[in-house]
Amino acid sequence: MTIRTVFVVEDDPKIAAVLADYLRAGDYGARVFPDGRAVVAAVRAEPPAAMILDLGLPGVDGMAICAAVRAFSAVPILMLTARVEEADRLAGLDGGADDYVCKPFAAREVMARVNAMIRRAEGRVTRDASALPWVIDEDGQRVAWRGTWLDLSPSEFRILAALMRSPGRVFTRDQLLDRLGTRALDSGDRAIDSHMKNIRRKIATVEPGAACVASVYGVGYRFDG
Repeated sequence: MTIRTVFVVEDDPKIAAVLADYLRAGDYGARVFPDGRAVVAAVRAEPPAAMILDLGLPGVDGMAICAAVRAFSAVPILMLTARVEEADRLAGLDGGADDYVCKPFAAREVMARVNAMIRRAEGRVTRDASALPWVIDEDGQRVAWRGTWLDLSPSEFRILAALMRSPGRVFTRDQLLDRLGTRALDSGDRAIDSHMKNIRRKIATVEPGAACVASVYGVGYRFDG
């Protein structure tokens, strides 16, 4: 059986050791990083099943690492934060984290959240286009709809995949534009609206009348699946 590895990015050695012990007891491999300097390169070289990422790291902070990883990877990220303000927690989620836990925390809660993130990711990230109504193939940078691979541009893939990973969540146009990074060839709302028009058209070629991507007036878009 292949052991799935979880990265633990935490500068407190005691917390990192406890999390690593719980992960190993849960049949995961654990790779601990005491700071953020080597994390992004490690995700590129050996993508983990998930990442536990401390927000308040020395040097490069957790938000910067999360943003850098999100530029090329959909690895599930659980953010640890000592900040209890709602704005800080929302900033972490908007920055690409999948979930968060506030310190102090129970290691069992962290494990439950990690398990849930991995289940969600493994339930949707697969190369078998017939297994689910829709499928994200991260390695192939493509999306299947009703068993048919859509002919998406790189920008369209990034936007649609971001929506699909968080069904029911409303993304503003600026948040979706951030997903494009250097791939954005236009600016502002017009770019996202143009990409969304093309995405809907391509889904409709497979399933006419599909209304899976909803416009939220004055805000942005939501994937209803």
